[in-house]
Amino acid sequence: MFRGWADALPPDVEVCPVQLPGREDRIREPAIDRMEPLVLALAGALERWRDLPYAVFGHSNGSVVGFELARHARRTGTPGPVHLFASGRRAPDQPSRLPDVRQLPDKEMIAELSRLGGMPKLVIEHPELMELILPLLRADMALIETYEYREEPPLSIPITGYTGDQDPRVTVDEARGWERHTSGGFQLRVFPGDHFYLLGGDGQVLSTLSADLRAAVSAL
Repeated sequence: MFRGWADALPPDVEVCPVQLPGREDRIREPAIDRMEPLVLALAGALERWRDLPYAVFGHSNGSVVGFELARHARRTGTPGPVHLFASGRRAPDQPSRLPDVRQLPDKEMIAELSRLGGMPKLVIEHPELMELILPLLRADMALIETYEYREEPPLSIPITGYTGDQDPRVTVDEARGWERHTSGGFQLRVFPGDHFYLLGGDGQVLSTLSADLRAAVSAL
């Protein structure tokens, strides 16, 4: 979803999509299925840019990853993000309303993910592709289903929540729950659409994110 983003964002902002193990050109690497090692790996990868300000945009489970990355930076006294964009996800301290699926048999897990809107029909009907991505899906599910929120003081950086108004995975009120996790200011952006509202073609999300990033940069 990031491929067309760079042209729509401020010229002084560089878009750096995070490619996790097990995906695309890292398909041969084992996927990370627990939060702590993933956050440590991301923190290590960010070392080369530690002198530059950066914001984190995380969608769905990526919102929690970004949140924990920011908390890790605070605990270790290293530079963290100056702004967190939490998209398509309830606040991290809120228990899930969805069933655990990581240990279901393949067919049952695929059916449940499809019901939740996370599996395109075209992918489901492609057996070779499904065989390839099933380990990644299980790792993704394990990452978030084994995640345990631990109480800490709110972050001091601003948090902006993004969500679709018809998302079956998170209500607008649940998205608003991110406000509890910052003392630096919170805003909520609600867009038309479901969990994949980001894929809408009208440019509204990009234009809003561009404006929010401009505001974040000007506040530094």
